[in-house]
This record gives sequence, C-alpha cells and structure tokens, in this order.
Amino acid sequence: MELRPNKSEIDYRNALGRLEVIFDAEIDTKEGDEAYVLSLSIENYENEHYLIEAPDPIEAIKIRMEAFNMRQKDLVGIIGGKSRVSEILNIKKRLTVEMIRELEKTLQLSASVLVHNYQLNEK
Repeated sequence: MELRPNKSEIDYRNALGRLEVIFDAEIDTKEGDEAYVLSLSIENYENEHYLIEAPDPIEAIKIRMEAFNMRQKDLVGIIGGKSRVSEILNIKKRLTVEMIRELEKTLQLSASVLVHNYQLNEK
C-alpha cells in the first residue's frame, strides 16, 4: 500500500481498514513498519478532527472515585468535612487550591484537569 497522509475522512477510514489487516505484523518487517506509520498518521488525524475534551473537574473526580471504588465518605478529611464533600460533589462550592493539591495526590488526577472552570449548581 502506498502511504499517504490522511487528508480526508475517506483517507482516514482507508488507513483504519489497512491497519486492521496488518495490525499483528511483526516488528521490523515491511508490514510492521507500515503499521507503525499508519498508527501515527491515524493518531494525528484523530487529534486534529476528533478532539475529546477532558471532563469537568467534578466529573473527573467522580470517575476516578469509581475507578478506585471510593465513596463520598472516603473524601472526608481529604477535601474537608462531610458537608464540604457533599457541596463539592454536588457542585455547590468550588474546589480550593488546597483541595486540588490533596485530590491530585489521593486520586492521582492532574491538577490541570482539576483547575478547569465549571458552572456551579444554583439550586
């Protein structure tokens, strides 16, 4: 197959199809090299055309809590008392810098995710 950059959705789909065929190619073979280059080209196209935005900070916390099998009560002492944790997770109050630091350590979340602005629930 002639390698070309993915300039259109058709090129992208064709690259995906070809990669599927040669995905298990041995490294350091012609097909292995082709698979490597195709994967880079596909990744580049996806980064340009299929941007995935990071979840808002509270959603990121909830996702990580689920991954770690944590409950709301497990954040007590990490970001404050029981009522403060409830206010944060129900988006009634904003995260503070100190909370972000503790969540970064405890949940292994990047501070860059936690500092994004988000809309508070007014009710």
